[in-house]
Amino acid sequence: MTALSGAQIRAARALLKWSATDLARESALGANTVRRAEASDEATSLTLANELAIRRALEAAGVEFIDENGGGPGVRFKLRSKK
Repeated sequence: MTALSGAQIRAARALLKWSATDLARESALGANTVRRAEASDEATSLTLANELAIRRALEAAGVEFIDENGGGPGVRFKLRSKK
């Protein structure tokens, strides 16, 4: 599991149409913590526990984080299983 970047967190929120306050509530963190994490396009200064809380909240809402693969890290919606 690679570290999240501020840009990935912002992009994930945008996909979900969540505000920083929404993400803070869903991850049980303060809104200022979320805003500080998003301030940089690169790696955040979050503690491991806070980063994990944000990752879990966004993944539970349907976001998948994409690792660096030549085109840079990113986010997308998880594929839904076909029934």
